[in-house]
Amino acid sequence: MSQIIDIEDLGFDSGAHILVKQCLASVAPGQDIEIRGQAAEWQTQAAAWCRTQGHGFKRVDDRALISKGIEDKQRWITTSTSATELLDVASPGLGLAARGACVEIGSPEFKFRFDRRDEISTSNAAELYQNAINAQWNPNIAIDWSQPQEHSDTLETAVVQLLTYMVENENAALIVPARFLGQVHPHFREIQALLSIQIADEARHIDVFNRRIALFGRTPGLSTAGGQSSLKTLLDESQFGISEFLLSVLGEGTFVNLLQFLRRFAPDQATRKIALLVAKDESRHVAFGMSHLAERLESDPDYRSTLMAAVRARYDSLAATAGLNEEVFDSLVILAAGSLSPDSIATGFKEVQKLLKDMEEGRLYRVQRLGFSNAEATEISSLHTRNFM
Repeated sequence: MSQIIDIEDLGFDSGAHILVKQCLASVAPGQDIEIRGQAAEWQTQAAAWCRTQGHGFKRVDDRALISKGIEDKQRWITTSTSATELLDVASPGLGLAARGACVEIGSPEFKFRFDRRDEISTSNAAELYQNAINAQWNPNIAIDWSQPQEHSDTLETAVVQLLTYMVENENAALIVPARFLGQVHPHFREIQALLSIQIADEARHIDVFNRRIALFGRTPGLSTAGGQSSLKTLLDESQFGISEFLLSVLGEGTFVNLLQFLRRFAPDQATRKIALLVAKDESRHVAFGMSHLAERLESDPDYRSTLMAAVRARYDSLAATAGLNEEVFDSLVILAAGSLSPDSIATGFKEVQKLLKDMEEGRLYRVQRLGFSNAEATEISSLHTRNFM
């Protein structure tokens, strides 16, 4: 016996199809449901709707019989069984649909460059994203911008120069993931979210560095050709895995050491707090790069040779550049010294040498964790840009 549904005076131009669809969902293809109604021309509207949906329609006096079409389910395709299942390769036909959704046949194809799981993803991406969400901070609340300058102009000049250098590095750290973001297949939404929040982090860093530069009426310091040349190699890199290695594992990992140094020797509370907060953000970026590459190298150990070749190529391309801005190096010495007395400068110079050693040891540790031999890690660390990032 057919199921009966009474749509009363509700027309198909007013939502009656919703009730019919609900009833059809409960029957098998080929089975009939009986429709009754009183709206004007409802049977004509029902017949037209059935044609668009692939269902059979038969007028019976003041009623109608709708036979569920066998093509109803054939209109839809899905290659994921749930919203949490990741495909090894995301089909262009999935387009912009939510992961796990049924996609109608005939939908346009979207070609995303990064559509392979092993090329872009990491198994703990959702956890990393949640950690990033929980660690967000508001510069207007987290940093006290009201403190007056109580340190010397010499120290302030050093702070401004160092932060000027950091701004251009953070500009690169923002642009690189932003360039990749639009090329990631939406199927890998956790990676989209991670890259998006990483971009937001870098935008916030650029903001607070610039605000701190101007806090006591200063303007930005010097930007050198060597520093920008080093950063340009990061923007020129088109491979996601190599980019994560050069930028996150080597560059941002080294930057964390620099921020810790700044937190220790900055002459004012605002700069110390900025260094602390930014270092925490950068550590998360390093964690993503490490996690992605660890999984990729586990499945493809030969990829290490690709990463090694990229480091060597970058070193060769920068061989003729000056490396770290001399003004940046001197600023680090002055900040650690605290004053311009010979003894203080000697102490500051030793502290900067210790910083460079800490940076090298950090790089060695991270690279060895990715399965490189001691000799390989030593070479990679030694070839890393003198510009830190």
